[in-house]
Amino acid sequence: MPGHNDIRIGTLIHAEGAAETIRQIAPHGFESFQITFGERLGEIDPLKLAHDVRKTLVQIDSPAEISAIGIYGNPLIHDETASGWPRLIEAARHFGCDVVGGFTGRIPDEPLDASLPRFREVFAPLAQAAEDQGVRIAFENCAMGGDWQRGDWNIAHSPPAWELMFDAVPSDALGLEWEPCHQLVQLIDPLPQLRKWLPKVFHIHGKDASVLWDVVKESGIGGPAEFTYHRTPGFGDTNWTDLISILRLGGYRGAIDIEGWHDPVYSGDLEMTGQVHALRYLQNCRGGSFVENPS
Repeated sequence: MPGHNDIRIGTLIHAEGAAETIRQIAPHGFESFQITFGERLGEIDPLKLAHDVRKTLVQIDSPAEISAIGIYGNPLIHDETASGWPRLIEAARHFGCDVVGGFTGRIPDEPLDASLPRFREVFAPLAQAAEDQGVRIAFENCAMGGDWQRGDWNIAHSPPAWELMFDAVPSDALGLEWEPCHQLVQLIDPLPQLRKWLPKVFHIHGKDASVLWDVVKESGIGGPAEFTYHRTPGFGDTNWTDLISILRLGGYRGAIDIEGWHDPVYSGDLEMTGQVHALRYLQNCRGGSFVENPS
């Protein structure tokens, strides 16, 4: 993909069976893969997995890259999640990437700022380890059902929280794993936010949302009716052409990796249909096929 190496379009895959998944879906044209480990590494050896994945990419002659790896538990209270972070920071270079994504964690059922001392305790040494190894830590901006007053998983879901986090641990190695979906479901306009926070955006998840404004206007956001739902890119409300323009104008270099398995329409037997449509859609939003300038 000459000319489009600044922004690759890929997808998320689970660590378990990752090499075989890549073998099966890489021919669709995915340009990158983020490998996710769930809440803990479990029995998976990340170094062996890195070897198997990179060997598979060579065997199938794929130009795709591993864009990021990630762990999505609560490291502030779960030792298995916390112990996985340094192992993935160490393993990142073996995958050929420099981004490790995940949740900040949270002290359950407490106001958001009550988690900051424990956040500092856990992530200050992890940020130093990342800096030492040339790795960046990217916090996903998902509320995981929480708000400012209480939650169970993640504090990195809104700009006021980001300000507190990055003040608590002021490291260039800490940033965001951002996606517009998690802002739209809070009724935040994602594109002005992206322009402001782009220097801290290290990785992007390709997931969108649809806002049912008729429900919002009739019932508000506190009633029983769903007023938003997650979508695969190409089916939601975000203008991804503008989003990618913001990325390029701001000098972003990295991946947009589609986070599937959430769209209520393109699910089940239609999951990969939706993901491949998103791949083509995002490639078109990126400008379509690269065309060289005349010499």
